[in-house]
Amino acid sequence: MSPKMTTTKKIRCLVIDDEPPAQVILKKYIDQVSSLELAGICNNAIEAISFLQTHPVDLLFLDIQMPGLLGTKFIRTLDNPPKVIFTTAYRKFAVEGFELNAVDYLLKPISFDRFIMAINRVLQLNLQSSNGMSQEKDVKPDNNHPFLYVRSDRKMVKVLFEDILYIESLKDYLKIVSTNKTIITRQSISSLEEMLPKESFLRIHRSYIIAISKIDSYNGETIDIGKNELPIGRFFKHEVNSCLGR
Repeated sequence: MSPKMTTTKKIRCLVIDDEPPAQVILKKYIDQVSSLELAGICNNAIEAISFLQTHPVDLLFLDIQMPGLLGTKFIRTLDNPPKVIFTTAYRKFAVEGFELNAVDYLLKPISFDRFIMAINRVLQLNLQSSNGMSQEKDVKPDNNHPFLYVRSDRKMVKVLFEDILYIESLKDYLKIVSTNKTIITRQSISSLEEMLPKESFLRIHRSYIIAISKIDSYNGETIDIGKNELPIGRFFKHEVNSCLGR
């Protein structure tokens, strides 16, 4: 479910790629995420132009190096393009991709973890734009309960920001400790930090991010959240003191 609404409306996705293996893997990934729906697959940009004339789409997974018309040139032809995640085997297109306001830029071969990071960015953009949604559509924004999905034990697990107590890095994995569960996911702490609202979460150590509202007490060396005493890293003290008003 998209975080911008409490209905079951899904994010409609169009895959535009001339490589069958890429089509197969993107379809597989989309099918595994409950908030996504595959609207169609096009082999090139020319097919996509025709498809978009009759099918509403929220998100494009767009290859760049395609015969006939490059993906970047295709986007420039659209007056009101959907959100775009570029998919390509070539790093050289990255700068141009972001200049076109792409949500993300995925290098092939695309891992599922990296795919989920991109989808979380889409969900966050949808949440941010929900404040401007028309109330005439009888759809209520879920602004009070933002969330993200993380992969854990072969499932996509929904994590409400308001439930998170702290996040701990365990080498290649993260432990997300919330009020009602603990989730282990394979992801870097820096990548997850980018997805969290900075006004609500604070990096206090290379291995810890905490929810500011969940702090029970603190001193110059540690922060207490419930029964957990978490260290403040030497290189993070200035930012912690600034945030907490010390």
